[in-house]
Amino acid sequence: MWLNKSEEKTNSNLGKNPGERTVEELITSSLIILDKHSGPTSHQCTAWVKNIFNVKKSGHSGTLDPAVTGVLPIGLDDATKVMTVLTGLDKEYVGVMHLHKDVTEDVLRNTIAERFLGSIKQTPPVKSAVARREREREIYFLDILEANGKDVLFKVGCQAGTYIRKLVHDIGQAMGIGAHMSELRRTRVGSFNEEISHSLVDVRDAYEFWRNNKEERLLRDMLIPVEHAIPHVKKIVVKDSAIENICNGAPVYVNGICRIQEDIVRGETIAMFSLKEELIALGIAKMTSAEMHKRTKGVAVRNDKLVMKKGTYKIV
Repeated sequence: MWLNKSEEKTNSNLGKNPGERTVEELITSSLIILDKHSGPTSHQCTAWVKNIFNVKKSGHSGTLDPAVTGVLPIGLDDATKVMTVLTGLDKEYVGVMHLHKDVTEDVLRNTIAERFLGSIKQTPPVKSAVARREREREIYFLDILEANGKDVLFKVGCQAGTYIRKLVHDIGQAMGIGAHMSELRRTRVGSFNEEISHSLVDVRDAYEFWRNNKEERLLRDMLIPVEHAIPHVKKIVVKDSAIENICNGAPVYVNGICRIQEDIVRGETIAMFSLKEELIALGIAKMTSAEMHKRTKGVAVRNDKLVMKKGTYKIV
């Protein structure tokens, strides 16, 4: 739901709706959902995508171990500025758990139901990028899809930061038989699933096909405009007259707002959009939605990360 602060029509000479951008413009402000193959690190895959598109910057959200395959969102150029709001998205995986001893499927299912659903406590493994302190993580579901001897195919939905390899180890320990993860594939990150992911070869081929033959369809289908990559981030829409100041680092004042998404709370990261649905910047809310709607003065949002290039919008 949106709260209308004021009515204002956009100037058609200002900015570009994401759907109006050229491929060249999309390349500098979009995400690619890569289907990472086994072997390289996430950093290596990100560097290869950067080289394919010949952009200055690239960045990924949610590291995958070298042996793990699947969904890896990669931001290009200006889109790298939103990667911080993608790192905390929920994840989904399909994997193979290898049991070290025979156990009935009922024992396995009961162990999972009793101890590994909902809020669990987990200590990150030795080889991890975070401090090895016990922490809580949410397991939304953990389904056994198929069992073949000691190999168990499973699907798990979990909170960001859950270590699946450690989860499998802990399940084996809880049953007293031991277990390890032999295969893993990430099938979803937030709203990005494997159905919209693309192999590195397909990404390269689509880019070369566009560059050499000027055929845009394949590449346009792969590039996700940065505006469409953050549906989970709450938003405000600002007046055209406020955009230049925002691009120069100024905060957003309540009198510069047109529309406000409901349920914004103080301190959370929100997105600032133009009337043409173009992402301007990310900011930190200094007021709630209700306060932004009711008040006539004051700072509503502190500017945090400018996404739009300066000079893109010009008052004419």
